[in-house]
Amino acid sequence: MSQAVTADATAPATLAGVASPDLAASILRVTLGVLFLAHAGLKIFVLTPAGTAGFFESLGFPGPLAYAVIAAEALGGIALILGLWTRWVSLALVPILLGSIYAPHGAAGFFFSNPGGGWEFPAFWTVALIVQSLLGDGAFAVGRRQA
Repeated sequence: MSQAVTADATAPATLAGVASPDLAASILRVTLGVLFLAHAGLKIFVLTPAGTAGFFESLGFPGPLAYAVIAAEALGGIALILGLWTRWVSLALVPILLGSIYAPHGAAGFFFSNPGGGWEFPAFWTVALIVQSLLGDGAFAVGRRQA
């Protein structure tokens, strides 16, 4: 016998009528978006796109893939911050992190404090994206459907 779990309509709102689960989904969504923008910014302003392409090639990936990753991180980060297509964008960004686990972080071991940075952080980030895809937009999202 299975039981469906439903939200308690009498549960107190956390912030001006916003339920805690919606607020939690929003905080996660915006945080993930900011992290992706930060990583895109690192590749654009610090490493430079050409330098990032060279790094990708040194890992055995095609250089042009770097430009696609930069675009996905930047556009995906903006979409997450705004709350546009949150479920799909979250899932679309998962392969980028799986690729970062494969190379370069996988060979460095689990812990991110290892030389070369292990795969601990990209793995956690992957799980957070999957959780976000399950939670949806949350509150304060441009793409949120009103009931």
